[in-house]
Amino acid sequence: MATLYDEAQDLSERLTTLRRAIHAEPELGLHTPRTLAKVKAALAHLPLEWREGPSTTGAVAFLRGGAGPAENCRVVLLRGDMDALPMGEETGLPFASTIAGTMHACGHDAHTAMLTGAVELLAARAQSLPGDVLFMFQPGEEGHHGARFMIDDGLLQTPDGRQPDAAFALHVMPNAPHGQVQGRAGALMASADQIDITITGAGGHASMPHHAADPIPVACEIVTAIQTMVTRQFNAHDPVVVTIAKIEAGTTHNVIPDSAHLKGTMRSLSPANRAALRDALTRLAEGIAAAHGQRAEVTIHPGFPVTLCDPRAVDLAQRVSGMLFEADTFARLPAPIMGAEDFSYVLEQTPGAMLFLGAAHRDVEAARANGIHSPRMVLDEAVLPRGSALLAGLGQAFLETGW
Repeated sequence: MATLYDEAQDLSERLTTLRRAIHAEPELGLHTPRTLAKVKAALAHLPLEWREGPSTTGAVAFLRGGAGPAENCRVVLLRGDMDALPMGEETGLPFASTIAGTMHACGHDAHTAMLTGAVELLAARAQSLPGDVLFMFQPGEEGHHGARFMIDDGLLQTPDGRQPDAAFALHVMPNAPHGQVQGRAGALMASADQIDITITGAGGHASMPHHAADPIPVACEIVTAIQTMVTRQFNAHDPVVVTIAKIEAGTTHNVIPDSAHLKGTMRSLSPANRAALRDALTRLAEGIAAAHGQRAEVTIHPGFPVTLCDPRAVDLAQRVSGMLFEADTFARLPAPIMGAEDFSYVLEQTPGAMLFLGAAHRDVEAARANGIHSPRMVLDEAVLPRGSALLAGLGQAFLETGW
């Protein structure tokens, strides 16, 4: 398997060229046609069966292995996301974004390039693969539920209707040590739901609050009570996070408004706490408002589920990393992170894992590097072949030996 990495390094220039082309022309949301066109052009010489659905410009490339009967062989899915973020770029790179207010600040350009490299590596081995591969090129990861749409469109199955037996994805971390592969069994990333709370009182003159029903102190009380709720109603070993990030009320200094609006996010690491948090937050806001003779309307917009990694998939990733790279390449994360990821939709129905790949420049202290979603985020493109080899190695190992 070590030769996978050697072959991936031979692809380095092509991977870098593709990544830079995608980086310079980023696209948002569920529709990334120019990015998909670049991917298809890069892979046009390979024997792939492409499938697309009506909801997005996401596409799945199917590679049929040649070493076993289709009805009995395993199927593995490998994913790369394609969309960018609605933010300006401040890197000064010669291939920086040419689209105002849009930037690949989360490394999806690298994910897409690495997945194309994995396609090349596995296509070269297709005749000896004892199973089939689905390569998932996905838009809409940045809050647009692209993976869920692709699932609903029926794309995450083989052309003859077989479901994948395992699924893997990589996410670069530009502030993690160069080349390090990180993972953990169980919860890797949190669920993420959006909160909107409207408190309705009665406006009036600011000098006579007793003739009004001021919603602003009620909103403030709800904000502080949320933090007490989190620390007193939820087990610290199964943590939740609730952040109110926006408070909006009033028009001027001497008018009590009719209403106040809160907006925020809530994160959890278990499906049970996710449901409990929704109920507790609604009960708390409505109760506090009612105690002041006002009304709170709580709307929770469901976001991504918890990203749960199968222990067998993480063990496989550790073994494959050890075969491909240095013995100490793989590191088990001691705790989840509270960010969210829509690969969680895939992992809800298919056992597998998301892994992090350190992409800090070798001459930079990783902890001081700009992280994802920074307008100054950069990554060391020397990790691209490593990511391609790892994805291909995971696919090959699972098809050959299973867990």
